[in-house]
Amino acid sequence: MHDLLRSLWDEPRPPHPTSRARWDLVLVGALAVAAALEGALRADLAFPVVSVVVAVGLLPTLLLRRTRPLRAVVIAFGVCAATPLATGVEPELNTMVYLLLLPFALYRWGSGREAALGSLVVLAKLGSSLALGTVGLGDTLGGAVVVCTACALGAALRYRVRARTRELDQAKLLERERLARDLHDTVAHHVSAMAIRAQAGLATAAANPAAAVDALRVIESEASRALAEMRAMVRVLRQDEPVDLAPTPRVADLGQLAARPHLGPEVDVEVVGDVDDLPPSVGTAVYRLAQESVTNALRHARHATRIAVRVVADDRSVHLRVSDDGESPARPAAGRGHGLIGMAERAGLLGGTCEAGPDPDRGWTVTAVLPRTGATA
Repeated sequence: MHDLLRSLWDEPRPPHPTSRARWDLVLVGALAVAAALEGALRADLAFPVVSVVVAVGLLPTLLLRRTRPLRAVVIAFGVCAATPLATGVEPELNTMVYLLLLPFALYRWGSGREAALGSLVVLAKLGSSLALGTVGLGDTLGGAVVVCTACALGAALRYRVRARTRELDQAKLLERERLARDLHDTVAHHVSAMAIRAQAGLATAAANPAAAVDALRVIESEASRALAEMRAMVRVLRQDEPVDLAPTPRVADLGQLAARPHLGPEVDVEVVGDVDDLPPSVGTAVYRLAQESVTNALRHARHATRIAVRVVADDRSVHLRVSDDGESPARPAAGRGHGLIGMAERAGLLGGTCEAGPDPDRGWTVTAVLPRTGATA
């Protein structure tokens, strides 16, 4: 129990809190107008001016709720606790329901100790109102339940976002591992070619010195390619496990997607431009992106009759477009899948982009653009 409480106390703030948005200013302005109108139109307010001043004066705390949640709670609930001491009545505007956003934000964006201290401030405010007699026991208990509900919603959203972030990170790491495995295979082939040519050069050096010189040229060329691949993908990490040293797929292997036996729509592949001298990492990435897109289309596209794979290469980049004519409404969940996240991660590691979405009428399209050099972003 002590360890649990200690871990909650040491809970850090969530990273990258949302900065002040334009709609926050709109919300503050709208609430200020609502508070002024309510103060002017309600006849049952004991101190309408005080209520309006308090309600409007505390509105700026909404702008602090993400970056300074504890400070916002202390200011807002401290003022609300001090008001009955001066006037004998609670601020009575219904507009002040916006204060529930502060405990919500405290548990959504605050650290563990901030949430604990802020909760004490809120409880102290409720207790002071009950002690002064400005609020009855029933209303105090009801207010406590409402505040606890807001806190629970904030905590639930906090941990839901954290779980989703972990899932996205795992998907990205998996794609990095796959990309690193492809790199391993490519470099292994370069090194194997260098070893074979070195052995051949050594065997023929005595009888044919020119053959040894040719072997050295080939070794230099293969080493340069291997180093280029390593420099381009040096930040991609990979877990240790056995790898398949068979040649990794390239753009020329896209025809296998059309020739592969499967039930469902027909797959058409078209390649335009020179793709023979693409770096292995780029060629493999184009194939993997097309393969994943076709697999998603076969799995999710309802009533599709055709899947078109088109690759266009120019002097600077390679463009991939995979589209189907299936029903778009059947595909909303696909946009949130880990497959598309991994595709975007692979393209980003090579300095490119990958996007997917429904077509205006029907169908789904995946587009990717990769630099021809395969440089990292």
